[in-house]
Amino acid sequence: MHKKNKDSIVLTDGSCLIIEALARAGADAFIGYPITPANLLYQYGSQRMELMLSAPDEITTLQWMSGLSMTGKLPVTATSFPGFALMTESVNMAYMMELPMVIILVQRLGPATGTATCGAQGDLLLLNGIISGGHPIPVLATSDFEDCWVLAAKSAEIAITLRTPVILLTSKEEVMTHRSFNMKNLSDISPVVRKEYQSAQKYKPYAATNLVPDFIPVGQNKHQVRFNASTHDQAGILQHSTKEAIDNTIRLEEKITKRMQEFQYYILDEQEDANTLLVAYGISASAARSATSQLREKKKKVSLLIPQTMLPVQDIYLTKCLEYQKVIIAEESINNQFGRILFGQSIPDHVTCIGSIAKMITPEQIVEEVYL
Repeated sequence: MHKKNKDSIVLTDGSCLIIEALARAGADAFIGYPITPANLLYQYGSQRMELMLSAPDEITTLQWMSGLSMTGKLPVTATSFPGFALMTESVNMAYMMELPMVIILVQRLGPATGTATCGAQGDLLLLNGIISGGHPIPVLATSDFEDCWVLAAKSAEIAITLRTPVILLTSKEEVMTHRSFNMKNLSDISPVVRKEYQSAQKYKPYAATNLVPDFIPVGQNKHQVRFNASTHDQAGILQHSTKEAIDNTIRLEEKITKRMQEFQYYILDEQEDANTLLVAYGISASAARSATSQLREKKKKVSLLIPQTMLPVQDIYLTKCLEYQKVIIAEESINNQFGRILFGQSIPDHVTCIGSIAKMITPEQIVEEVYL
């Protein structure tokens, strides 16, 4: 899908839309190790990106991506939990070194290798604590084909703007299901402009402006460039616990929590006088949308919230959940992961979760819960 025909309906899938959107946004390398159910992303990435490297394993994948990111590339990979588990240390390394990259995480049933061909929404709590020290990592979640297009491009924009790894969270059904889709629904995407250091002054690779350091790739001859995955000062020199080095580590936290306020994405469809709020993300949002329509046809007033920026959690999600008398969170897990992120272990009495394992939640389940 190298050209977008706005006058035609095509048969496509979420994987194709995600890869195409990333390529148009400036992603120029796909590094991967094939894993079900992310195989279509691997296939399309190998066809669409300027550079494709087939890694021998997932650890190597992230190491190669880090090296490419240092040279000014915006690398992409796609995996599922077993592969992502092997990437964890290197994700932390890239986070500390402030290397832009996009990791597409296709959720499937766990724990461990689980069932490779069975979808799930079980990785959100994992992502909420994946960075050692509890620092947040940006996570966006797709809920339909439009999201696959728009949020993939936004993932690239966040990665470059904030110099950070970004995780695009999706699931088996979202990236493997083929269906007819009208291409005119898609917006245009332009390449993300990378801000590079232009001064003639000595370059300090971790001296930040608005919490984000300017970038210079390795391989150029104007400035010395250092990348450091250990605690370091603004010059990138290894430090133990000097004030400058610790301030730099604190900045990593503030960079995401403060600058991600520029990237708050969600869908809020509020109905006047409604006292019930449906909350769903990812694949479960489709059932929530359908349930909302069914309930309104029956003159039952409900509102709908679909989070798209999952982490760091946006304040409006909690605010809206506290405004309604009844909140129903639909999620393809059995332990209410999004609810626990919002409220901790003490989930309020007015909040209930419709969970599921090894099968998608249906609109009828949500409708039934509303009437209880």
